[in-house]
Amino acid sequence: MAAVTVPEPRVQTRKVILLTPRGFCAGVVRAIDVVKIALGLYGAPIYVRKEIVHNRHVVEELREMGAVFVEELSEVPTGGRVIFSAHGVAPSVRQDAEARGLRVIDATCPLVTKVHLEAVRFARKGYTILLIGHQEHDEVVGTMGEAPESTIVVSSEDEAETTQVSNPDKVCFLTQTTLSLDETAGIVERLKRRFPKIQGPPAQDICYATENRQMAVKAVANHCQLLLVVGSQNSSNSRRMVEVCQNQGTPAYLVDDESDVRQEWLNGVETVVVTAGASAPEHLVEQLVEALRNRWGFTEMEEMQIKDEDVRFSLPPELSQASRLTQIAL
Repeated sequence: MAAVTVPEPRVQTRKVILLTPRGFCAGVVRAIDVVKIALGLYGAPIYVRKEIVHNRHVVEELREMGAVFVEELSEVPTGGRVIFSAHGVAPSVRQDAEARGLRVIDATCPLVTKVHLEAVRFARKGYTILLIGHQEHDEVVGTMGEAPESTIVVSSEDEAETTQVSNPDKVCFLTQTTLSLDETAGIVERLKRRFPKIQGPPAQDICYATENRQMAVKAVANHCQLLLVVGSQNSSNSRRMVEVCQNQGTPAYLVDDESDVRQEWLNGVETVVVTAGASAPEHLVEQLVEALRNRWGFTEMEEMQIKDEDVRFSLPPELSQASRLTQIAL
């Protein structure tokens, strides 16, 4: 009787797809560098108004180095040195800093500054500014402060349908830089239908990094069973990445680090995509991938690059000049 060959049982291979681009954008790199360089030049304490970027781990690391994070300038001693966060501030904050003799280093992302300048330009021409964004977000608060009497925040398509303006012939829209591309497009479409003469910015306000990360998520959402986005809960761009994936019908979760991952998310999952918001450090991504490998058996890894990024921003002039003088003195 011939021997019967029993097939080997199929071994399930669990796979991680690591998305690129991910993690720090140029504005975040610049903001973190500003704090570290300032601490190196002037020593602690260096005060930072609000979180320099929206990531708990980054803030804790800088706090350990000597940065003191405050909510308002009133917490900074008169004559102290203070850094404005990447999200920007209203002119009233700058005026307050000057009145109290504070030595300011401005780490506002240049792409946020672009939106501020657009708001000023439109306000001077007598336009009502419809600012698309989240009402309490630091960036929106700062941008609105450029022209508070002329600005109305629009947070949803429903609000776009009900917002009233004094002169429909002189209305414009601007956007927070970290929004969902699809959601913003829907709001803009409704505003254009209601206000046919509405004007927009010369170039899209949503930043390159936000767009690239969302497009990367869209590219893989239908080829995986789960997406994990590394980022803090108050990170707008990170939350939008989760929403983009969920809107494609694939489960997605925002995690501060590997300790947030739940076993039930991974049950029955063979392919998980890992990426990170624009303010999340790469070492948190590495720790998550390591945990997926060692704790949950995701032994295969593939890196998928959707787009190259080579954007760099120069340091604020007040800091770059001080750095040069220090080098000359040495």
